[in-house]
Amino acid sequence: MAIDEGLAQLMRDDLIDLDGLEEKRMFGGLAFLSFGHMVCGVHKDGAMYRVGKEHYPAALGLPGVREMQFTGRPMSGMVEVAPEDFADDGLRAQLTQMALGFVRSLPPKPGKS
Repeated sequence: MAIDEGLAQLMRDDLIDLDGLEEKRMFGGLAFLSFGHMVCGVHKDGAMYRVGKEHYPAALGLPGVREMQFTGRPMSGMVEVAPEDFADDGLRAQLTQMALGFVRSLPPKPGKS
């Protein structure tokens, strides 16, 4: 599945200083991981963020953000953003911080710390 390389590069730039950053093909797109935990990614329809259940309601309240659905079912704690909304630096920064806050609360994966 093709991804928008422009969106992928914006996300790379947003995560440039993230420790343990890894890119991995997942969900038919490109995911960005920190020490083995998915933080965010891009897919054919835009971008996705793993904000967790705690930040989920606040993320959905942001303009252009909607629940992520995979195979027609909502994925709790995951949100997505259309490409036209993803261009907003402030929106990306808020979602990135929510996703990093969630991922940093997770226990380290074996061999990834």
